[in-house]
Amino acid sequence: MTTDRTPRTHPTWTRQAAWQLCGATLQLTATAVVLAALNRASISDVIHLLMVVACGIVGATIAAHRPENPVGWLALTGGLCFSLQEACGQYAAHGLVVDPGSLPFAAALAWPQNWLWVPGNLAVALIPVFFPDGRVLSPRWRPAIAVVVALGAVAMVTGALRPGANEQVSPVGAVNPLGVPGWQPIADVTAGVATLTSGLIFLAAGGTVVWQARRAHGVRRQQVKWLGYAVAIAVGVVAARLVAGLTDDHPALWPYGNVFWDVAGGVSGTLILVAVGIAIRQHRLFDIDLLISRSAVFVTLSVAVGGAYVLVVGLLGAGFDTSASLPVSFVGAAVATLIFAPLRHWLQRRINLLVYGERDDPYAVLARLGQRLEQTQDAGAVLATSTATVREALQLSYVEIQTVDGRSYRLGVPPPDPVRLPLAGNEPVGHLLLGPRAGETALGAWELRLLRDLARHIGVAVQAVRALDRAQSLAADLQRSREHLVVAREEERRRLRRDLHDGLGPTLAGLTMRAEAAQEIGPGEQAQRLLEEIVVDAQTAVADVRRLVNGLRPPALDTMDLVGALRSHIAAGPGDGPRVVFDAPAALPALSAAAEVAAYRIAVEALNNARRHAHADKVELRLRVTDGTLQLDVHDDGRGRRPDQPDGVGMHSMRERAEELGGSCVVASTPGAGTRVTATLLAGTKETDGPDPRAAG
Repeated sequence: MTTDRTPRTHPTWTRQAAWQLCGATLQLTATAVVLAALNRASISDVIHLLMVVACGIVGATIAAHRPENPVGWLALTGGLCFSLQEACGQYAAHGLVVDPGSLPFAAALAWPQNWLWVPGNLAVALIPVFFPDGRVLSPRWRPAIAVVVALGAVAMVTGALRPGANEQVSPVGAVNPLGVPGWQPIADVTAGVATLTSGLIFLAAGGTVVWQARRAHGVRRQQVKWLGYAVAIAVGVVAARLVAGLTDDHPALWPYGNVFWDVAGGVSGTLILVAVGIAIRQHRLFDIDLLISRSAVFVTLSVAVGGAYVLVVGLLGAGFDTSASLPVSFVGAAVATLIFAPLRHWLQRRINLLVYGERDDPYAVLARLGQRLEQTQDAGAVLATSTATVREALQLSYVEIQTVDGRSYRLGVPPPDPVRLPLAGNEPVGHLLLGPRAGETALGAWELRLLRDLARHIGVAVQAVRALDRAQSLAADLQRSREHLVVAREEERRRLRRDLHDGLGPTLAGLTMRAEAAQEIGPGEQAQRLLEEIVVDAQTAVADVRRLVNGLRPPALDTMDLVGALRSHIAAGPGDGPRVVFDAPAALPALSAAAEVAAYRIAVEALNNARRHAHADKVELRLRVTDGTLQLDVHDDGRGRRPDQPDGVGMHSMRERAEELGGSCVVASTPGAGTRVTATLLAGTKETDGPDPRAAG
């Protein structure tokens, strides 16, 4: 994609050479005009020199500032060849035909006009091949360029030897002094082939430029718009000239002797070169979109109003005699006037909608944005919908929405310095980033007012959807927590049922059977043995019940607090275990039963791991409560764990107990440097628990 080049220093000689060639072109053109006037030429005979002047000025402007771009040098070549041909031809015509013998070297100067038109045509025809950045449209064009140049060289040679009077200069032509008799048919054929191939490569290259511009953006697209605008005007003028020529009384294809149409044709061709110069050097000189919009309205209005006038006059004239021509014309003008204003307003709205989007109808933009947001409940979809709506409404090159939580959605290529508008509802929620339309440098005040209104609506929508997302996330977390509680409750019930069914149930059944047997046997040694077995089974049943109760809640926590329970567990530990250093406040704040149980289980599991697996000599156990959070830290000096060693059941159990209370449990271990277990739990309050078992008796 073509981009604006940064200023660079070019050799001085290139700038001087470009302007010197331009000066030579203008001087030769002025000389040709003076000589043409002496030769009694009409305006139609010299109007094409406007394009020659444009070639010189546009070519020098491009070549002086961008000498690496062949377009400037091609335009200069075309202008110099055509101006030299015209000056030599008019000079020779005056000295040989109009006033024979009045000018020296007239015969010699009758020769260049026979072949200079070939390089001039060829140079102008190759301009689209290198437009706009000076690079060939595609490597496949190089063979075509070589063929056209070779055919042009042949046409130059044969044209230089063509006998007879030259027809390239009007109103009269001088005879070629170097003409070879019998060479005219060959020269005419080669000239026709060269002209045809030059025209074909000009049209094909121009079509390729337009075709490639369909996928282009930014600067290149604006450059092609300039060229397309001028070509569209030229095509319209050619079509109008053709209609005028076919409808006049002369058999020629073009209007005969009509100065207006001749001037229009010359000016339209000149506009193409001027557009090329603006596109390459100053494509932002004017708002090309505004120019196209106004031109489209003018042309359409002219055609519509003119057509309405002709239609009304024609229909009414058919029903009246020629004496009523004035009233008929008056009625036709009145009808055309009546349709002018509403038609202009309608056309301008439609064309502005195409070029600028809906900036002139902010209510429609806001209404469509509201309708689309009503159907959107996801935050990501709100960003996408809002971004697309803003870009579609104003035809902007870049639109992006960024939110404070890190989400973003963009369309287009960001400019170096985008416009940044805040998005806010009751609080800031992000920013709206914008880039102007392609080819424009900034957004207008009217557009910024509309965009600020849109930003407020988008901010409210983003805030609402963020709140909805948070609510949905909290609801999902709550549902997962409920499911987890239900699963945990059912697992605990299943465990209790299994233990009661497989352990305590059979034991009690056996007790019942032995008691019945002892009752039937009566006093005696056998009954005594059965009673002893009953006592053993009863003790086993009591142990099972105690084990089940302890599994529900550590019994130590029913008679003392967490610190006391841990001290009791440490004191009851095996004598060959590690030395435990317990650091805890003298009294902890009131903790919830769930927090006490989780902290106790985690601490006991960590101490057991330090003794059984780490083979530690010393373990430090610390408890702290800060800001409603219970901090538990167990650090041993054992052998540590390998990084690739999988976690066991105990590790998973500690993490699950902490996460069930909304906390965390982190295990950090280094081989040879011990293991540290850090658990963070929500302390909770006693009010969230049931009756305290320690208070019951």
